[in-house]
Amino acid sequence: MAGFNLNNLVQGALGNYSEKTPEELTREYGAYLFNEEKISSGYQMIRDALLFTNIRIIFIDKQGATGKKTSFKSIFLDTIVNVEMETAGTGLDDSEITITFLENAYHKSNNERLKEQKFEFPKKTDIVPLYRTLGNISLANRSRINGQ
Repeated sequence: MAGFNLNNLVQGALGNYSEKTPEELTREYGAYLFNEEKISSGYQMIRDALLFTNIRIIFIDKQGATGKKTSFKSIFLDTIVNVEMETAGTGLDDSEITITFLENAYHKSNNERLKEQKFEFPKKTDIVPLYRTLGNISLANRSRINGQ
């Protein structure tokens, strides 16, 4: 079967994403991007996908037996205020990145609503570049939000 990869299937079944090239992801999901939006990296988990663009993080959830019904959910990069990383250990450990983001659109309100989202990656995935990118985004957002 063309394109079949047992490792990707096993990692997907374990809830992990396997990395795909921006070109592969753009071919499949480019029609859903906003004006001037570009995919910088992305991951596939069996049928679902996780895309990182210059504007947002997109969760793509293909639903049902056929996968024709698809849900697109976004976290905009300008809402990320914290990032944490846990690297894989020995054995079956996975690598994880957890981001904290503002759920409400008004970044300077008196009652911010924070939400967390965790991403799990296979041990072989180098998550340090993604961690650094998200960390730099959160630093810039904190400065902007706090007027520094």
